[in-house]
Amino acid sequence: MRGLSFTWILPLPDLSTSDLLHRCGIIRDQLIDAGLFPPLPGQASASEGGATTTTWRIATTPFSLTTEQLDFFHRLGPQLLSFYRALNRLYTDSVRGLQPAWIAGYLDQGKPDGLLAYSRMKRFRDQLPAVIRPDIIPTQDGMVITELDSVPGGIGATACLSAFYAKGETATGLSLVGGFEGMVRGFANMLKAQLTEPSGCVAILISEEAKDYRPEMTWLTARLRAIGLNAYCVEPRDIRFTEEGLQITSEGMDRPIALIYRFYELFDLLNIPKSELVQYAIKKGRVAVTPPYKPALEEKLAFALLHHPALRPFWEQALGQEVFLHLTTIMPRTWILDPAPIPPSATIPGLAIGGRAVMSWRDLAVATQKERHFVIKPSGFSELAWGSRGVSVGHDMPQGEWAGAIDKALASFPQTPYILQEFHKGRLYELDYFDPVSSEMNRMSGRARLSPYYFVSGETTELAGILATVCPADKKVIHGMKDAVMVPCAVAQQ
Repeated sequence: MRGLSFTWILPLPDLSTSDLLHRCGIIRDQLIDAGLFPPLPGQASASEGGATTTTWRIATTPFSLTTEQLDFFHRLGPQLLSFYRALNRLYTDSVRGLQPAWIAGYLDQGKPDGLLAYSRMKRFRDQLPAVIRPDIIPTQDGMVITELDSVPGGIGATACLSAFYAKGETATGLSLVGGFEGMVRGFANMLKAQLTEPSGCVAILISEEAKDYRPEMTWLTARLRAIGLNAYCVEPRDIRFTEEGLQITSEGMDRPIALIYRFYELFDLLNIPKSELVQYAIKKGRVAVTPPYKPALEEKLAFALLHHPALRPFWEQALGQEVFLHLTTIMPRTWILDPAPIPPSATIPGLAIGGRAVMSWRDLAVATQKERHFVIKPSGFSELAWGSRGVSVGHDMPQGEWAGAIDKALASFPQTPYILQEFHKGRLYELDYFDPVSSEMNRMSGRARLSPYYFVSGETTELAGILATVCPADKKVIHGMKDAVMVPCAVAQQ
């Protein structure tokens, strides 16, 4: 039953406290050397990408999954690729008049006309994200996907953590999902599948807004080069446009670019230097890019389309009934906060407050604290639509603030649509962690977010690793923070 909380204690290996502290200290030092953890006082980072300011709690062991949970994650990758493919088709058919126009209307809301025209070009029609990362909350009733991210952070961090924690697999009795370099090789295979030109390098292009992820992607590109893939982590100012294409011209390099891995959000294009030149090169086929410039595939309101009763025949046909039913079970019910008036004879499909059908979004404002187990968040194309920004948790807010969040969401609709989504409470875990400041081991009760990384090559998806983020139990929104534990997932060795 939802609402009940049980504590799941992650198994500890048969190691002494001193052994665990020593191992965690080594992991901390390795993270510092890699530039993914701030140096200790008086210590300089050895990373070429510079030192980060991001910190977290270091787990004593990987986050343990059951074999049944791992099977769930392996099955999920192909299902999510099918979902993206179906969403792409739904949007395209809506633009062409083969599906209701309101579908594209919602997915296009607030986007500049130039970007929409660019995203609809015939040459981009079948392109899909090549990295799929759902955020999944383990609850008492099973797994719940809160959202999908096709431009996710954490790829380099998960790869780095996997390499460090894998060194203690024998001692812990756990086998890391993806292995010690599964993230690196999976990412490399995805990039190779996206390369359309044999000559030229891969440029992981990071915007100023995403600069906090530069250290982890710098570490990752060094590993990519070590296994033979010519890849570099660069800023927009490092790119030079020529009639032949794009070049990297930093630190004495002058290398042609064959593929750009886009580590920047489409809403931020106006703030990215040379973005128009990059788009021109992509348009002319002089460089490939992934993820594609298709904002319709980056909207959280896609969950609302999946649950829309009028679209059920489409989804069942596009996904197959089994996959459709599975996704509607693990993707929470979601509604688009559209301020358009609802006829007196109609109700909002599937939405009820205290057993009463809802006829107006304003009805939500007077719901009791127990009745508003919902989350309000921007759908996409906004600086508030990533991380924990812009998220309002209904049962964690005073009545007045909740009513204000609804008003703000409805007023923002013309530029940034918001969604209303069911809130699902995560189960509790007890786990031990290493305090990198005091060098002591402590125990924490927390809730987890599991983020599997799927890399797409052609028609196949590869589960390369899973990052667990565990936040203290009193935190309503789970995300990377200094009080969180961040650690790769593993299963018990047979």
